[in-house]
Amino acid sequence: MEKEWMNEALDLATEAVEAGEVPVGCVFVYNGEVIAKGRNTVNETRNATRHAELNCLDQTAEWCKENGQNFATVVAAMKVWVTVEPCIMCASALHSLNVAAVTYGCKNDRFGGHTSVLNTAVLYPEPSPMVGGLESDRAMQLLKDFYKGTNSNAPHPKVKKDTAITRLTIKQDSVTQE
Repeated sequence: MEKEWMNEALDLATEAVEAGEVPVGCVFVYNGEVIAKGRNTVNETRNATRHAELNCLDQTAEWCKENGQNFATVVAAMKVWVTVEPCIMCASALHSLNVAAVTYGCKNDRFGGHTSVLNTAVLYPEPSPMVGGLESDRAMQLLKDFYKGTNSNAPHPKVKKDTAITRLTIKQDSVTQE
């Protein structure tokens, strides 16, 4: 079953690439049932927090509401499958909500919140267990393929040209410009 859920997350990561997003897919499972699944939508929404895991958390809250379930109870018994090691933001969110377990594919050497950049688990008295390496080659290949191309949805850099630097001197009763 674990491999099946990771394969579903990998399918979502492939969808993300097709939409011009960083290829991260995620599946939340509660009592053997997928209750949320998502992918990165950062570029589509122009919202840097719309990572796959946070999109799934929103879906989980909605699922709990529709099914008369307590969010905290569901999350504490929920298992997460995500294609890439959660970033520091997402790992912190999952730990603070105390999810039952997180299984990820490949490491995230730039932003990882488990072992790669910062071990966020040390910040929590009872961190959620996180294990990596499931289908890591496939997850890493999606990332490599994505980063070989260019991200057409990325914001254009704003470089100011020919601007003068003004130095302000602040004295007790006045401000002068140099």
